Amino acid sequence: MGGHRRGGSAGAAALGWMTRKGSELDALLGDLNSGDDRLAERAVHRLALHGEGVLPALLTQLSSSDPDQRWWATAALAQIDHHEARSSITHSLLDQDISVRQCAAFALRQQPTPQAIPALIASLADGDRLLARLAGDALAALGDQAVSPLTEALRDANPAVRIEAARALAAIDDPAVIAPLFSALDDRSALVVHWAELGLQRLGVGMVFYQP
Repeated sequence: MGGHRRGGSAGAAALGWMTRKGSELDALLGDLNSGDDRLAERAVHRLALHGEGVLPALLTQLSSSDPDQRWWATAALAQIDHHEARSSITHSLLDQDISVRQCAAFALRQQPTPQAIPALIASLADGDRLLARLAGDALAALGDQAVSPLTEALRDANPAVRIEAARALAAIDDPAVIAPLFSALDDRSALVVHWAELGLQRLGVGMVFYQP
């Protein structure tokens, strides 16, 4: 009897804890979609404390017809270190709303993932240059994993793509970027050459003596 009472008490306590946790999540999700940026930003960081437990709600929100809700869901996912969060952020790079795509690219700088490389490379050609720059930053955050696709992007016919590729390569601390940056010194775009020179200087490469 005594054991039964203790089990019942523990069960009631667990149920109470889960109820409080559920209520807290509901309140935070309400703040996230309140339209008040201050409340939403605070909710983003508090939701992250719940870890993967909040993923189902955020993934559902990514399907909202409201781009603001998708933006905040993407921002919240950026704070959660989980493969499903990174996969969903990568999917947000294809969102129809430019602000959501920008948010996703920024998030992938915080949570670099190789699976996003094709979408990030494609974003280098986007007409929105902020998105292109954020995509370049996210690729640079991947380090050596992005060197090969960025080297290929240096051959793109679009000078805007080559500029962002050179800028991203210049930010990567890996000897593998030296050869493509050295080749980029012959590019027709002055900005490509500018970033190539900066990258080589940052790596301490003497361009007069370097043999490619």
